[in-house]
Amino acid sequence: MRPFHRIRGANGGVHNNLPHLGGSLRKEGTRRFRGNRVIRTTNHREEAGTRARFISVGNDFSVRKDGVDIFGERVHVDEWSGGMTDEPARAPSLRIRGRWVSSLWLLPLTAIGLVVAVAIAQHLRHYGWAADFIARYPGTSVPRGGVEPGMPAWLRWQHLFNLVFMMFIIRAGLQILADHPRLYLNSGSTPGTAWMRMRGPVPPDRLNPDDPRRAWTAKDDSVSLPPWLGIPGLRHSIGLARWWHFGFDVLWLLNGVVFYVLLFSTGQWRRIVPQSWDVLPNAASTAIQYASLDFPANEGFVAYNGLQLIAYFMTVFVFAPAAFVTGLLQAPAIAARFGLGTGPANRQVARSLHFLILVWMVVFIGIHTLMVFSTGLVGNLNHIVFGTDTYSLWALWIYLLVMTVVVVLWLAASPFTLRYPRVVQTVGRASIGWIKGLMEWFHPHANYSEKDISEFFWPNGKQPDVNTFERLSADNWAAYRLQVGGAVEQPRDFSYPELLAMDKHEQITQHYCIQGWSGIAKWGGVRMSDILDAVRPLPSARFVVFYSFADNGEPGAEPYYDCHKIEHMRGPMALLAYEMNGEPLGVLHGAPLRLRNEIELGFKQVKWIDAIEFVESFDHIGKGQGGSHEDHEFYGYRMPI
Repeated sequence: MRPFHRIRGANGGVHNNLPHLGGSLRKEGTRRFRGNRVIRTTNHREEAGTRARFISVGNDFSVRKDGVDIFGERVHVDEWSGGMTDEPARAPSLRIRGRWVSSLWLLPLTAIGLVVAVAIAQHLRHYGWAADFIARYPGTSVPRGGVEPGMPAWLRWQHLFNLVFMMFIIRAGLQILADHPRLYLNSGSTPGTAWMRMRGPVPPDRLNPDDPRRAWTAKDDSVSLPPWLGIPGLRHSIGLARWWHFGFDVLWLLNGVVFYVLLFSTGQWRRIVPQSWDVLPNAASTAIQYASLDFPANEGFVAYNGLQLIAYFMTVFVFAPAAFVTGLLQAPAIAARFGLGTGPANRQVARSLHFLILVWMVVFIGIHTLMVFSTGLVGNLNHIVFGTDTYSLWALWIYLLVMTVVVVLWLAASPFTLRYPRVVQTVGRASIGWIKGLMEWFHPHANYSEKDISEFFWPNGKQPDVNTFERLSADNWAAYRLQVGGAVEQPRDFSYPELLAMDKHEQITQHYCIQGWSGIAKWGGVRMSDILDAVRPLPSARFVVFYSFADNGEPGAEPYYDCHKIEHMRGPMALLAYEMNGEPLGVLHGAPLRLRNEIELGFKQVKWIDAIEFVESFDHIGKGQGGSHEDHEFYGYRMPI
């Protein structure tokens, strides 16, 4: 066989030098295997700026890459995610007794509530019994067991680290929420059942499954945020936001573990753990004193008052651990292992609780900051900065310097992300990729019942528009051929009837989309392990690449692809599905075949499968990141959470 050369030039053009190979290659978005290597032919231009050279000679395949310049790529806003139009998020609305009410009403209602509270508290303090109650319970009681006054150095530093970590966690968390700006309690994320939303209702005329071209997809439902609020603010930029969120989650958790260890080993826990029931009347007394605008004595250097004690205890020992747990409950690997796709621990309940914990944290930080300013700023800053009960103005200057740095970090986060997206992805993968790798060890076995099947299953992805796909679909896939090759002993094509004739496996499993929605469906199809048995992968094969008839939606319109570990494909629940809920798989959800790998998030479940390739490495495919979304939207290729 004479060699063929396929070159991706620096200008993004595609050049093929193909000597006569015997037989013809199908055009536009199709592939053939030559010498155990898939040859992809296309008449589309590739994205400008991609630089790689591919050389295939017979069965030997070598790759020369100019190198991935992680500092050279940037996000072009007008072309982002296929050129999506901007759709700004609205202020969150809450559904109350069937009616949607804007959360902005909380602003005037809170103001009115504060005025009323002040009036009531000031009136109460004219009564003798109220004065006696405050005298008996002044608000603060000395911790039992004794504890040194002031904040030790380790606690002051952790206070600063926590501020920075939480700042990025909250902002990136809001960006993640904006990718599916609705919260539910049901496991199926059924349109019309959300209790909170950040945009209008789903257009009812675009929910018809018989009209797939007009279907309202989860990507259509995403919204943007101001770049000073979300990171990076762009619509459907969840891939970048997750690196920020998870990266600082890990730092926050490490900081928290150190905090717990030092808290209990030094006795400082006595400052934030209630040790008697008198914390409740002291908290009530403190509330009356604050509301009457006649504040209690600031004893924070020695002991916290009742309200502070309860707030700190709830934040440290209830809401912080709950944030960690509800985050894990949103992982497909966890749900598939422990069967949590339904019931009170389903993803949508966890997602709702995760959001409410975020609200608590924001409110806590806001009130905490307000009280620092209003109860003696300089003295409080000396407690925080120096750990002394003094009134040095140096504490104020240091505080202003630190806050200046924090503001700079806040304002720089989104521009940096858009300017250096591949840096964000690379650093994120290096810091938390190993954790995702550990989560992929979970063996999925959760199978649900027919009654758990979701009423609605959100569609997603850019549907194929190539002529070949249209012809195959019109003929009910009679001429369809699944091409399987690469690093295998027996490359072969499977016709659609051949696939239907193979042993059929059915499973009812959850689907967790990276955007936040979830659903449960019954899938029927061929186990990937049977495909592996038929083609016999070589020992060098480590990954399985699935190519779609659909393109990636990016400039250049290359075929959509994604890579999976070969170990996952040997599992009993790795499936090439051709049925959904007992019916032939529709075009809307991936016909003729879609992948099911229950360990991973939804975007890796490739739809409209055209070909499968076994490879030793995916460095030579696309931009070498492991998939189309990984290449262009900076996702991670490991996605068990």
